[in-house]
Amino acid sequence: MTVAIYQLTAEFQREELYSLVSQLRHAGISTASNIAEGWGRNTTGEYRHFLGMARGSNFEIQTQLVIARELGYGGREKMMRAEELSPEVGKMLVVMMKKLETTRSSPTSNHFS
Repeated sequence: MTVAIYQLTAEFQREELYSLVSQLRHAGISTASNIAEGWGRNTTGEYRHFLGMARGSNFEIQTQLVIARELGYGGREKMMRAEELSPEVGKMLVVMMKKLETTRSSPTSNHFS
């Protein structure tokens, strides 16, 4: 999804470089990075927390894509691709979070076990 966002925003107007382009790219990177950081943490609780942060960033992406579409930014195919991927990522995050809810979390529990 992050790559699709970069490809889409490469077509945005230059004056959006430090606003909508920056916001979309940051949220895309944040989504992926929070998933990775959470996985690298010690406990299931920490992992779940970072998945929640990734989910929030993904909602930011969805909102910003609506704004970009309404302003007529980006190519149609690239916009559609980004708009399709974000809800899919969201669904994956929800499934992962629900699975972790069934896992007991303690200071010594590890999500690798």
